[in-house]
Amino acid sequence: MLSWMAWTWPTAAIFITLFSTIGLLVFLEIKNPGGDERKGALGLVTTRGDRLFLTCLGSSFIFLAWLGLMGEPLWWPLGLAIGWGTFCFWKV
Repeated sequence: MLSWMAWTWPTAAIFITLFSTIGLLVFLEIKNPGGDERKGALGLVTTRGDRLFLTCLGSSFIFLAWLGLMGEPLWWPLGLAIGWGTFCFWKV
């Protein structure tokens, strides 16, 4: 039934993490409406959803750039992506 996509454990982990994060954001939005807007280091007024989007977009660029320039292993870009996500939710 799902043979059109190569479902591996890493692929499943990415989707589970993504949908769990979106579920957490829905819960936080119900608990505290308004998206927790703030002006960060980049001078943008962002909400939690904006920061999640910037984190996902930046992380994908980090991984694609690493694969294009360095190849494998992917532990270093994982650390960079976690650092980027921390920066986005803390300072942006």
